[in-house]
Amino acid sequence: MVRMACLVIVIDTSAVIAIVADEPMAATCSNVLKQQSSTIISAGTLTELLIVAARRGLLTETRDLIEAFVTDIIDLTPERAQQAAAAYVLWGKTFHPAALNFGDCFSYATAREFACPSSISATTLPAPT
Repeated sequence: MVRMACLVIVIDTSAVIAIVADEPMAATCSNVLKQQSSTIISAGTLTELLIVAARRGLLTETRDLIEAFVTDIIDLTPERAQQAAAAYVLWGKTFHPAALNFGDCFSYATAREFACPSSISATTLPAPT
């Protein structure tokens, strides 16, 4: 696993949807994004995000937000898929009260790989190490 010093944040589905749907956490999530010099998203999380956005009728707004704030989409590799699956075993639904979903596990694994904070806002987890 490659580890780099990181001055970015990893964005997750919940934070993006909160912003584009103007949910109660929208202002907080938006402020966090605006303060970052770089924002990254896993291709696995992006897949989930676009599915959720389409289902909720928020695809245009979501794509606009991604274009405006996401500086890099992290490719999905077999190793990264295994790291996300391992995160699910630790923190996923039916395994842990945090109940991370598919996209959250990719966000968590990406944050861990790049030693960055994550915007996983619906749960409280230890910082990725």
